[in-house]
Amino acid sequence: MIPSSKPPNGGLTPSTSEQLRLIKGGKEYFDLLRELVVNAQDSIYFQTYIFAEDETGKEVADALKAAARRKVTVFLLVDGYASKDLSKSFLMELREAGIKFKMFDPLLKSKYFYLGRRLHHKVVTVDFKFSLVGGVNISNRYNDLPGQPAWLDWAIYAEGEISEVLAKICEGRFLPMSIKRFVRGARHSVVKNQIGSVKVNVNDWVRGKREITKSYIGMFSKAKDRIIILSAYFLPSDQFRRKLRAATRRGVKVQVILAGTSDIKVAKYAERYLYRWLLKNGVEIFEYQKSVLHGKMATCDGAWLTVGSYNINTISAYASIELNLAVSDPLFTRQAEKRLNEIMLKDCVKITTENLKASGWITKTAQRAAYYLYRVLFFIFTFYFKQHE
Repeated sequence: MIPSSKPPNGGLTPSTSEQLRLIKGGKEYFDLLRELVVNAQDSIYFQTYIFAEDETGKEVADALKAAARRKVTVFLLVDGYASKDLSKSFLMELREAGIKFKMFDPLLKSKYFYLGRRLHHKVVTVDFKFSLVGGVNISNRYNDLPGQPAWLDWAIYAEGEISEVLAKICEGRFLPMSIKRFVRGARHSVVKNQIGSVKVNVNDWVRGKREITKSYIGMFSKAKDRIIILSAYFLPSDQFRRKLRAATRRGVKVQVILAGTSDIKVAKYAERYLYRWLLKNGVEIFEYQKSVLHGKMATCDGAWLTVGSYNINTISAYASIELNLAVSDPLFTRQAEKRLNEIMLKDCVKITTENLKASGWITKTAQRAAYYLYRVLFFIFTFYFKQHE
């Protein structure tokens, strides 16, 4: 167990079926991450999309190097495009400390373009017992710094058997097949991806895995009362929109919390083009105002929720390796819902048809153009991969 008797839990009571806590990004997340790394005794699997060489990244790197020097086996895997700016000296220091480091490379890349899958999941497992799964990257933007609040994000902290499942998934990403059989061989028995109330869902379309996508479709189909979605980059596919519309027509209350300010302006323009469709079909829209929204979470009927790296858009569905934890636990879900309701009430602006009418024709035209540009680009992208599976 980690030494702290009261690790941060965001006010949530641990689940009865698996030790779980909802962790807010920023100081809460990085304090717990540091505590886990500092107290690791055997192994750390650390996989993330962005690992920046800034104050936050250097602090995390120092903790990982210290762990490796005390003979903890540290595997660090980062995305080869999103983390491409790491300096040679930074990487050399990691390797010299004993960290087993790799970059997950796309098919083709340069300074200006990227073609191939992204390693977009954010997973940390320690000693096959403790885990963090969410949307938080390793960068100052995701941390609380003086005068700079963190981007809004979430993770689940988990203790118990589900951490072994996550460690095995990370090991599979990191180690070549020829080596895996010789490493921790005793742990390579078949482990189900669901332990108690917690299930690991993976999206990796190239390898035929659409588990997170299917979990969302199932949520839309089975919901009876209410759905809350928090999504940083919300551009649902036609299939998602059909399922969402069917849910609202059955009387399900659907609320979406979206970014008021986005780091990707074109995507936000495309997203706002869908607002009229959402409002027409009974979906309530809330734009987050306090900082940039980066989290990815959904709850259903106060009984089920999913948290991780998956955005509701084509990139997550087809271009990225994503990982979410899905939890079937009413106590945990209702308390997470409470957090989301507080965000909608205190930190958001509700979008109405009156708001949209105030937009000028230039803005509307730009939103429409951004939306169809996005659609065309990703049709070409997914067609390429259908021919090269």
